[in-house]
Amino acid sequence: MTEEVTVGSVPEQWKHGRLHEFQARLLERMNAARDGSGMRESRLGVMVGDRRCLLDLREAGEIVSLMPVTKVPLTKDWYLGLANVRGNLIGVVDLDRFLGGELQAPGKENRVIVVSGALSVTSGFMVSRVLGLRHIQEMTLRKDDKNASADAKNCYLDGDRNEWTEISLAGIVGDPRFLHVGL
Repeated sequence: MTEEVTVGSVPEQWKHGRLHEFQARLLERMNAARDGSGMRESRLGVMVGDRRCLLDLREAGEIVSLMPVTKVPLTKDWYLGLANVRGNLIGVVDLDRFLGGELQAPGKENRVIVVSGALSVTSGFMVSRVLGLRHIQEMTLRKDDKNASADAKNCYLDGDRNEWTEISLAGIVGDPRFLHVGL
């Protein structure tokens, strides 16, 4: 025997089951937010040149469109200059060039990842584009990574066999090369 359901009416057992599921999911999200585990598993996916990279959400403060940048004389080529982000001056770095790649030509897909205030620096990193959130628990950790640098933490493969390199913004802002932008 099937139960007839009219538009606007929901059987009582469905209401109870959905409410219970909703409450369970809400509790999981609140606990993840409280202990930060949700942030530990999620990473911001970005393109840096032709590389797929993962950034820790706790190290990235915000994402802004590429804005006018004032060049600072006698600085390294990866240091693009100073920009105004909501009334705050930040130093903008071409992340691909800093990591040894080519200088990026500014375009409409470029974004600046402003470093979290928790890292106590006023900097931003220009990336080729933002790809959105990625969940590392859905990826496979590559154990044979021979190209690891001080800035790279881990290398992962996603379900499509794309390689993702986890980059530490905290490691970069603590790097002596980053701290000396002058020629």
